[in-house]
Amino acid sequence: MARYVSDGVLDAGLTGQDWIAEHEAGDGKTGVLTSMADLIYAKQSFGKVKWVLAAPEDSPFRSARDLEGKTIATELVRATRAYFARQQVNVKVEFSWGATEVKPPMLADAIVEVTETGSSLRANRLRILDVVMESNTQLIANHTVLADPEKRTKLENIALLLKAAIEAQGRVGMMLNVRRADLAAVLALLPALQRPTISALSDDEWVAVNTIIEERTVRDLIPKLKAARGEGIVEYPLNKIVL
Repeated sequence: MARYVSDGVLDAGLTGQDWIAEHEAGDGKTGVLTSMADLIYAKQSFGKVKWVLAAPEDSPFRSARDLEGKTIATELVRATRAYFARQQVNVKVEFSWGATEVKPPMLADAIVEVTETGSSLRANRLRILDVVMESNTQLIANHTVLADPEKRTKLENIALLLKAAIEAQGRVGMMLNVRRADLAAVLALLPALQRPTISALSDDEWVAVNTIIEERTVRDLIPKLKAARGEGIVEYPLNKIVL
């Protein structure tokens, strides 16, 4: 994707920082791609993934410098070569077609592999020696495209909506009715992005409370709101949150 956008085949696209680095390490072109949105999420979390240098637990390797003259297997070949060049360590970097974790020690001395939790590395008895780079998804555009006001606006709108969708992940909306006399007790239970929205009802003794909360807190929160004399409690899903 980074190459397609860089070459102008596509105006914009979604790709990781890792593959941007891989592309730029290959042809040496920098400054062509512009990041329109930094989208931090992963398969199992809302963090970044890491490309790590790893070797067998029972190997003598403790750092990149210990791998002088050794073979490294990875899918991220050019970025890995650039990493070892910065370390001033001469290694042979080979492309791995998959299942990279099982290559050491027979097919490679060490690997550079992407990980989120490290569980696959531990399962294959590999020890992390260093973090080569961190990566997360980017909405990228060719910088020449941004000179077109219409295309730039469209891309900015796409970036806004993508970030709003990520902000909504793991959150839900909640609304309920409560007597004014009990409002303070209810508000004390409600965390929110800013402050809960409070609206008057046709009965002056009652108000409606609307807020956004973490979904994982709902199970414990609803009984507490009911005990605080909240009524008509409704939980609803969120698609986007624009901050």
